[in-house]
Amino acid sequence: MTIDISLEHVCDISVEVAKPLEIGDTGLGERRVIDITGGRISGPRLNGRVRPGADFQIIRPNGLTVLHARYVIEADDGALIYIENDGIRFGPKDALDKIKRGEPVDPALIYFRSVPRFETASPAHAWLMHSIFVCSGVRTPKTVELSVYRVA
Repeated sequence: MTIDISLEHVCDISVEVAKPLEIGDTGLGERRVIDITGGRISGPRLNGRVRPGADFQIIRPNGLTVLHARYVIEADDGALIYIENDGIRFGPKDALDKIKRGEPVDPALIYFRSVPRFETASPAHAWLMHSIFVCSGVRTPKTVELSVYRVA
């Protein structure tokens, strides 16, 4: 017996980011820390704003970027929701170089997916801790645009 899997759109997150802090080659790859300065969440199941945080990235020698973002969402009802969002971004070298320089890139050239996990004390948002979510992402020069889906 198999059970079908579908995706339910939860929200879109526009994450405002600062310029990367380049730590350098740590032996694991090029370590970068990118401050998250704010943003907005809007969608059928979650709305609010992004509170400050950071994305702790490693860029591997082959160009694969491993993403490790941590921040807080303040929902429109005032609830605070902690989010850990781990993912990867990969594409042609010239497109990845443009992203690294803060230049715009055609999103169709880049594979950018992540798996967010949520944590909250709010009973109204506890459902976020009882499901698996996936995101598709687009990196612009000043934002990260995420579409969040619940695996149903």
